[in-house]
Amino acid sequence: MATMNISLPDKLKDWVESQVAEGLHSNVSDYIRDLLRKEEARQKSITEMRAAIDEGEKSGYQPYDRKAVEKKFGLK
Repeated sequence: MATMNISLPDKLKDWVESQVAEGLHSNVSDYIRDLLRKEEARQKSITEMRAAIDEGEKSGYQPYDRKAVEKKFGLK
């Protein structure tokens, strides 16, 4: 496993340490790895959503019946 050193303002360092003290993570490194994994997953989701939007836009404009959509999804 590689090592990285980062610098944090005191306020942020204190906050990270308080998160670890809550007991959900064994140490600061574990907490930071968890945050990075979550950010990686978030970025992947965004990329997938953008690809789906692009695909939808390329498929052409399809008018829709707003009332039918609202009924289908129970919006009204």
